[in-house]
Amino acid sequence: MKSSELNQALQVYAVTDERQRGEELVEIIYQAIRGGATAIQLRRKNELGRTFVQLGLKIREVTRKAGVLFLVNGRVDIALLTDADGVHVGQDDVSCADARRMLGSEKIIGVSAETLAQALTAERDGADYLGVGAVYPTRSKPDAGFTGLEGLKEIAGRVSIPVVGIGGITADNARMVTEAGACGVAVVSAVMSAKDPANATRKLIGAVQST
Repeated sequence: MKSSELNQALQVYAVTDERQRGEELVEIIYQAIRGGATAIQLRRKNELGRTFVQLGLKIREVTRKAGVLFLVNGRVDIALLTDADGVHVGQDDVSCADARRMLGSEKIIGVSAETLAQALTAERDGADYLGVGAVYPTRSKPDAGFTGLEGLKEIAGRVSIPVVGIGGITADNARMVTEAGACGVAVVSAVMSAKDPANATRKLIGAVQST
């Protein structure tokens, strides 16, 4: 996928939470896509392997029908088994270089970066895009480091691959994230905990596209 196409595909990137019921999670994803989500990331830190694959295959089916990007957080094996479009790895996951070796050149690899040094290393190692943050304090991932808008702006200005802002982003502050140089926003609770996930996603995509 070309960088310009990836920019478009990462505009509103919904990351799943850890809720127990997979059927409920798939329904929220469906609603998010109906509201305009352009990418879905399956993030399950404590899921058993077989259940993880089964859930991933359901999301693969939904995202493929909708033409939406499907990424798996941290687990290259699950990405392969579900034929995901790619994987997103954190600083403590499988390295970008190893993920590339396992997935080949056609799959998309995203890397989390809190600092400019991490961002430059990920770009050098072949990352296709960066998830940069936390841009704002977040309860979804309380252990996340803090990058802030200024850190995001510095990173976006120094790398040539797409940058997605993550951490504490809502429809009210999403525009400031894209104005700082991100091509899109990644959110967890703003969609997963919304009373109306489709409408919440619609507001996010409106904010991103208004930049």
